[in-house]
Amino acid sequence: MKERNIKTTVASLIAALAVAGALTAGNAVAGIANTKHNLGTTGTGSNHQTAGTAELCVFCHTPHGADTSATVPLWNRVLAAPVTYSTYNSLGTSSLDGSTAAVGSVSIACLSCHDGVQAMDVMINQPGSGGFNAAGAAATGNVWSGSAQLNGATVTNTGVDLRNDHPIGVQYAGGPVTGTVPDAPNDYTTSQFKDRDFKDAKSAILNGKSVWWVETPGSGNGRQKTDMQLYTRTGALALGSGTTLNGDQPYVECASCHDPHSENPTFLRIANTGSAVCLACHTK
Repeated sequence: MKERNIKTTVASLIAALAVAGALTAGNAVAGIANTKHNLGTTGTGSNHQTAGTAELCVFCHTPHGADTSATVPLWNRVLAAPVTYSTYNSLGTSSLDGSTAAVGSVSIACLSCHDGVQAMDVMINQPGSGGFNAAGAAATGNVWSGSAQLNGATVTNTGVDLRNDHPIGVQYAGGPVTGTVPDAPNDYTTSQFKDRDFKDAKSAILNGKSVWWVETPGSGNGRQKTDMQLYTRTGALALGSGTTLNGDQPYVECASCHDPHSENPTFLRIANTGSAVCLACHTK
């Protein structure tokens, strides 16, 4: 009798875990399926002008043959040269205290769609089999029937001139006042910033690398998708001209504020009620 009860309990637990897994997987897909980032035939509205594939992920990701120069997972698009873009720091504003790196990290992956240069069907690995082109190519079979960019709107089609957009590839909080950033998992705090008008950055070591983020209210312990993400670059890459910093340091990128898998308006990591996204990092 006890053995039967144990088997019944185990079977029930396995069934419950299977249902939970299915729900989790469904929620993960729903995060893209119900948004403008669903460019397949299951998308709805004028933003989804495709035919020939019901896939959701293929427009950004591929399980094989991805662009290895991208720092995002298995990127299915060819990245532009960093020098292609004009950046905010070229305006010469006195409020930008830190150094600006060449466009790269996750931002250049976002821009491979949002700079309006390539149409949405320009991928390395096309849907199905036999459509691989390492240099990137437009899909066959009229997969994309829209324009080069979604609606041609300013937010979705930033162009290659980024001077009128929030700075990317910039040191968080203007960089460290002493020329060094604390090694993770030590937090990077306001007293260490060149610009004191920023919130503390939490840190951890994940997969052997230093990572930083700014916690948002109610996000819980550890790095969460709803926290403002900071992206690691090395001092040598950031500063150039022979000037380096000791170790890695956090930078602000497109995905610091935007989560491409979110259902929030404009894919923000949290709702921007009361300028919550801005005030997550800026002390104003």
